[in-house]
Amino acid sequence: MFLLAFIFFLQSCGESSQNVTRPNIVMVMSDAFDGRLSFDPGSKVVRLPYINYLRELGSTFLNTYTNSPICCPSRAAMWSGQFVHLSQSWNNYKCLDANSTTWMDLLERKGYRTKMLGKLDYTSGSHSVSNRVEAWTRDVRFLLRQEGRPVAQLVGNMSTRRIMEKDWKNTDKAAQWIRQTAALSKEPFALYLGLNLPHPYRTESLGPTAGGSTFRSSPYWLTKVSSELVSVPKWLPMAAMHPVDYYSTFTKNCSSDFTEEEIKSVRTFYYAMCAEADAMLGQVISALREKGLLDNTVLIFTADHGELAMEHRQFYKMSMFEGSSRVPLLIMGPGLKSGLQVHQLVSLVDLHPTVLEIAGISAVGNLSGHSVLPLISTSRNVSKNEHPEWVLSEYHGCNANASTYMLRVGHWKYIAYADGISVPPQLFNVTVDKDELHNVVLRFPDVQAQLDKLLRSIVDYPKVSSAVHLYNKNEFAAWRDSLGRNYSEVIANLRWHMDWQKDILANEKAIDTWLHSSSRTFYN
Repeated sequence: MFLLAFIFFLQSCGESSQNVTRPNIVMVMSDAFDGRLSFDPGSKVVRLPYINYLRELGSTFLNTYTNSPICCPSRAAMWSGQFVHLSQSWNNYKCLDANSTTWMDLLERKGYRTKMLGKLDYTSGSHSVSNRVEAWTRDVRFLLRQEGRPVAQLVGNMSTRRIMEKDWKNTDKAAQWIRQTAALSKEPFALYLGLNLPHPYRTESLGPTAGGSTFRSSPYWLTKVSSELVSVPKWLPMAAMHPVDYYSTFTKNCSSDFTEEEIKSVRTFYYAMCAEADAMLGQVISALREKGLLDNTVLIFTADHGELAMEHRQFYKMSMFEGSSRVPLLIMGPGLKSGLQVHQLVSLVDLHPTVLEIAGISAVGNLSGHSVLPLISTSRNVSKNEHPEWVLSEYHGCNANASTYMLRVGHWKYIAYADGISVPPQLFNVTVDKDELHNVVLRFPDVQAQLDKLLRSIVDYPKVSSAVHLYNKNEFAAWRDSLGRNYSEVIANLRWHMDWQKDILANEKAIDTWLHSSSRTFYN
């Protein structure tokens, strides 16, 4: 790895017309990238040379969490710097208003030349009808499979490198913008590139309403994976699962039997998809190097959430388990430490104040995050480290039948649900129980009480759960009324259509009962 970094250093001698004092800022945000792959031992499973390059010449945060393990709310937290309960980013359909101020807006106002490419996904109104209806109806007393069964799909041959074409096109545009616009700019620039990879692909055989359950790659990228290191995760029996995890496993279509070969295949292909995403990061680095911009550019790599990849008998995200909630965060640039591993707990809301401090802009408003610059800067002329010793993540969307709140403090991970009464909490010691198979909440009641008190001081989670519960009912009722006579046909043909058709009347009755119930039940 040192040789690779040295070669990059020698080659970073291109010419740029820039003569600016404030650094350029480039952020590459992937989708569904397990943060544990950005450092050892996870980094040994798949070769990620450009992430390793950032590790060697920058700082790697070892304990970075999403603030909500799903696409739109997590990105809303990153762009706004606010926890999702403050912005009311409840699901993939309900996030920030289109006119909300982001850190990129603030950079532009302060003289930065800005460019945003690829996946943004932080404003309300996007994603499929199925996705939003599944979130709204999570309290309904039925159990329906909402996703396709996770599968691996081999495409192409050893020369097939560009599989996610949309991502590659956006990466090419980013590299072109660096070479043709940024390099000629007299002002500092800020570039954001959002990738879809390594998010699984839509399973086309299930029709146009299908979600993403296909892990697709080519022989070329599979050679980047050390197959002998791909593990088969341990699972609890279905009967021993926490009730919310059981619901998630069933609705994600993972409750049937899987062979070890199937599990390893999904995981191997996922890692190969991560390698392809890493190569896109490499294209951005190469463009910066070619134009001599690396010395004055802060480069950030992160993700919106992780990917379970068959851990806990699940794929996708929507869970507080490590594979879903941990994200990568690597930062390299002028005045920042090299080869540093940061153990401090941080989360995506911290990126908003961090970017602003890098640009020399004062943060305004009620931000939930804190700049990480004091943790990695070589200069004393930075803000004081004000990071709390905890991180918060919360989830209110589909594939989980209760609002979920995770507090990570030290080696403890505390997960509370709904109103704090109707659903039992979970407590894991993630240092000794890395697989998170042993809920020790009954063994450590004092720890649970202490962490629940801290959680309630950060967010009044029963009140938030109640607000989400009411929102779900109101939104679904309005959607149903808007369909008129077409309602029965439309709802029967969403992603859950195979299970819905088994008992149409019972499912419609379950929804009616839920809608007309005066109960404040938060849990299915």
